[in-house]
Amino acid sequence: MAEHASRDGAAGNLASTIHGVLERVTYANEETGYTIARVATERGGDDLLTVVGPLLGAQVGESLRLTGRWTSHPRYGRQFEVWSYLTVLPATVQGIQRYLGSGLIKGIGPKMAERIVGHFGTGTLDVIEKEPGRLVEVPGLGPKRTKMIAAAWEEQKVIKEVMVFLQGVGVSTSIAVRIFKQYGDSSIDVVRSEPYRLADDVWGIGFKTADTIAQAVGIPHDSPERIKAGLRYTLSQAADDGHCFLPAPNLVGDAVKILGVEAGPVASCLEELAAEEGVIREDVPTERGPVPAVYLVPFHRAECSLAASLGGLLRTGRDRLAAFAHVDWDRALEWLRTRTGHDLAEEQAQAVRLALTSRVAVLTGGPGCGKSFTVRSIVTLARAKKAKVILAAPTGRAAKRLAELTGHEATTVHRLLQLRPGGDASFDRDNPLDADLVVVDEASMLDLLLANKLVKAVAPGAHLLLVGDVDQLPSVGAGEVLRDLLAAEPVPRVRLTRIFRQAQQSGVVTNAHRINTGLAPALEGMTDFFLFPCDDAEEIAALTVDVVARRIPRRFGLDARRDVQVLAPMHRGAAGAGALNAALQEALTPAREGMPERRYGGRVFRVGDKVTQLRNNYEKGVAGVFNGTVGVVTDIRPDDHGMTVRTDEDESVDYAFDELDELAHAYAVSIHRSQGSEYPAVVVPLSTSAWMMLQRNLLYTAVTRAKRLVVLVGSRRALAQAVRTKGAGRRHTGLTHRLTQTP
Repeated sequence: MAEHASRDGAAGNLASTIHGVLERVTYANEETGYTIARVATERGGDDLLTVVGPLLGAQVGESLRLTGRWTSHPRYGRQFEVWSYLTVLPATVQGIQRYLGSGLIKGIGPKMAERIVGHFGTGTLDVIEKEPGRLVEVPGLGPKRTKMIAAAWEEQKVIKEVMVFLQGVGVSTSIAVRIFKQYGDSSIDVVRSEPYRLADDVWGIGFKTADTIAQAVGIPHDSPERIKAGLRYTLSQAADDGHCFLPAPNLVGDAVKILGVEAGPVASCLEELAAEEGVIREDVPTERGPVPAVYLVPFHRAECSLAASLGGLLRTGRDRLAAFAHVDWDRALEWLRTRTGHDLAEEQAQAVRLALTSRVAVLTGGPGCGKSFTVRSIVTLARAKKAKVILAAPTGRAAKRLAELTGHEATTVHRLLQLRPGGDASFDRDNPLDADLVVVDEASMLDLLLANKLVKAVAPGAHLLLVGDVDQLPSVGAGEVLRDLLAAEPVPRVRLTRIFRQAQQSGVVTNAHRINTGLAPALEGMTDFFLFPCDDAEEIAALTVDVVARRIPRRFGLDARRDVQVLAPMHRGAAGAGALNAALQEALTPAREGMPERRYGGRVFRVGDKVTQLRNNYEKGVAGVFNGTVGVVTDIRPDDHGMTVRTDEDESVDYAFDELDELAHAYAVSIHRSQGSEYPAVVVPLSTSAWMMLQRNLLYTAVTRAKRLVVLVGSRRALAQAVRTKGAGRRHTGLTHRLTQTP
């Protein structure tokens, strides 16, 4: 084995360097980069060396030069602790074949690699580098594929150069690939001269990563550039937490903690940012007096625009449903009863009249209160008058459910607006939707930016009905649009409160309402609501897997992958969504001999895996694939570096292997990510390790996602904490104030 040692003064340890080929990854943590892997060294033989450390991004088949130190594990024996690594080109026939067949070069799979190396031997890499046209000599390789291989090789070469530089400033390989995809040949120049641009331009890179790079390339700790980037980061973090703005004192205080500098320079830089219009400062009235609010520009524009658009709809003299202004409601409701076979409760009848006579209306209420039947009644009456009705919801699953209950086509809000790359919509104020009535279900999920795009696209005189449960979690994105509208006096609203008799027989509905009022769920005699008590987080995880994979399918005949969804309060921890996904994948979609799989970072993707999209990608599929879209992996193709996912909107979407950072497994998802979806059965692990997340609206949202069955697995103490904790305070928003201002 090629090895040399030197004294590492900083660490005080003997540093060694070894060479080997990465054979398999046993474990990889995508958050920390910590990896356990097996490496074939140059000594050969069947024995593989165990290496541990930051290897995230290294691919099976790559030849690596590893720098680190030798250690001895009490259980696993001698192993090599990696401090850093570089990929190097292999020199032997076997090494070259492994390297080319590992999936690194698009167009070359294991079989083709064997043919190419069989033809050119140790000169293979030279041929690809200097005479790629000669690849046509290999049986089965035509000019088209040869060209693709040459282009892929050239790109890999440039990426490697960028990676070498970025590894020198502390960037992982997977992040380096994203930087290269964004900036290409300019990557190194941008990183050296404008490192904070990365946080704005490159998905997956936040301020902290950009800050680490900036310090490595010599940007001073107290430079105005760094402080301004830190202020923008603090505001973007607040937006991630749901706030549309931060009060100036909060912003300065939070930025001081993040940046580690004095408050004076931070306050000065905030003034400069406001003068440069990098942020917007404005006093926002609240119940406790005016607040000196600081907004990122997009959120201020969206809030002002949304308030103006809603005000315009409410005040317009036009009415595209004018026929309902003078209707005989007794006759109309009687006709409706003959069509549906059911009477409307008084609250429901009020909601029907409101939606068809007010340009903007909000309908809210909990499970079992008849929101769905009310919406169906509204749509039935509108269509009876030949009105053009559009139905939408924030997620594909919610849109499907809306279509089923109304018998009318429904779509996601993103597809309705035809959002394009960059987030611009095809439908807007200048090109409004051709609809007399627009109904949006699951409106609690609408964040400020999406709600603004939607309302701008509603034509003057058209009616907008927003339907949702305001007691559920607010949107993942910034804002509390549904709550803000209900608090704004000018906006007409109806809250359904009566629970219908049929719904009262459901343990799911009964306990959802108990939880929402601060009462512990009733468990005795329930046939659709269970608690499996367990205190230790690892035991909770193991029991959750058993409930999903074996107990529910055996008792209720439900399919573990299709019908059962685990909803976790948080991602991290032994009973968090991350660990549960790995365990559930092993139970439901284990590795099988001869079946292709693809590792990306800490994840392994297999055919049959349930996955979810992590960000909006307007360039995928027919009309974009959006954050939260769920699907199943149907195909993995090592030869052309591709994978196919069939989404819950029945669309097959292709992903290149270097795009797999957009996907995560979805056997278990956070409760936040489940909003707008409904599942036959829901399993909720409740551990005291998620103490800070255990809040009433979180548990209420999880329970209301279930159609037939809820199983809680975990600590009675954690359950009691979730029920009694009202939840975080209101978000910082100014929408209610803007809606109540005199026009």
